[in-house]
Amino acid sequence: MLALGLGAQISGTVFVSTPAFLIPLLHTERGLTLAEAGFLASTPTIGMVLTLIAWGALADRIGEKWVIAGGLALTALAAFGAMQAQGYIALGLFLLLGGAASASANAASGRVVVGWFPKDRRGLAMGVRQMAQPLGVTISALLVPTLASTAGVGAALAVPFVMTAVFAVACAIGVINPPRASVPRARSTDAPTRRPQNPYRSSGFLWRIHAVSVLLVVPQFTLSTFGLVWLITDVGLDALTAGVLVGVAQFVGALGRIAVGVLSDRMGSRVRPLAYVAIAAAAAMLVLAGLDVVSAPWAVVAVMFVLATTITVADNGLAFTSVAEVAGSAWAGRALGAQNTAQFVGASVVGPAVGALIGLVGFPLAFVAVALFPAVAVPLIPRASAEHDRL
Repeated sequence: MLALGLGAQISGTVFVSTPAFLIPLLHTERGLTLAEAGFLASTPTIGMVLTLIAWGALADRIGEKWVIAGGLALTALAAFGAMQAQGYIALGLFLLLGGAASASANAASGRVVVGWFPKDRRGLAMGVRQMAQPLGVTISALLVPTLASTAGVGAALAVPFVMTAVFAVACAIGVINPPRASVPRARSTDAPTRRPQNPYRSSGFLWRIHAVSVLLVVPQFTLSTFGLVWLITDVGLDALTAGVLVGVAQFVGALGRIAVGVLSDRMGSRVRPLAYVAIAAAAAMLVLAGLDVVSAPWAVVAVMFVLATTITVADNGLAFTSVAEVAGSAWAGRALGAQNTAQFVGASVVGPAVGALIGLVGFPLAFVAVALFPAVAVPLIPRASAEHDRL
């Protein structure tokens, strides 16, 4: 189940990230402006934001198996349509529809992983599952630019088409819906089955986790979006060295998600290590700002950049697992859909807002401002005593 959930998420990520690696071709050889090519690349993410909660609600109702398999099949159809599309409006439409369909894997594959692992191993399992995003981006980065430059946009889009089609079949065959907590019945024989309690009404735990996750998205996407530019313009690295360093940081960050997940299993809590991550993220952004101001040696900056990237991505698996556990099997799909939606919306604001701030005050002061967001998140993190495993 972990392998299928990971594969489903990777294939969906490949579809969503592929258009970003088409930007150079669309801009330099097809005549699109950077704004036009960038908007085209963002259409899958827009589609995901529109449907994440709906896919989660469907998974709550019919189970995860057919949500994942059906959603990936629709994504494969959209990828095939994009391969055949004539003109950029048609291409954008198919990318939008494919992104909307690929959200099924985000909403339901996490449920499969969380549902089949006991509490003392969920952190590890979700840490592995959360490697899907960097692995999917890596696959796209390795295959898509080369195929696009040699054989065109259609050939590059064959990568997500093949992957989503393969995992749609694999998940249809191999995924087994995890067991669900039994729903208690009312004592009266005439009374209907009692509906599971809405976790959003019973406490503020989920609302606080969503808010914390949005705040922690800010340093994460600041480094992933502007880290390369900062290393080249302020630190003085050449483009190749900076690119390799960013790749290394992403890989180490993926391993860091597993390590933090194991730590949460050992501690028996998701929110306690989440607080440590938030504090460390604020400190890491301040250290990066200080190293920029004093013009520290590039080797020192490189080590700190990798460490900061690892810290700022470590919260994803912790928050995701905590949301699923507290929501319970009857509400996990909707809660995880809301979690992803909040993070995607927050991430979409980081690029233009932080970019404008950097242009106004420079990287060091911008990093200091970004450090305020994880600092504000710390008091919002719920107490460990409020955690309840309802899966």
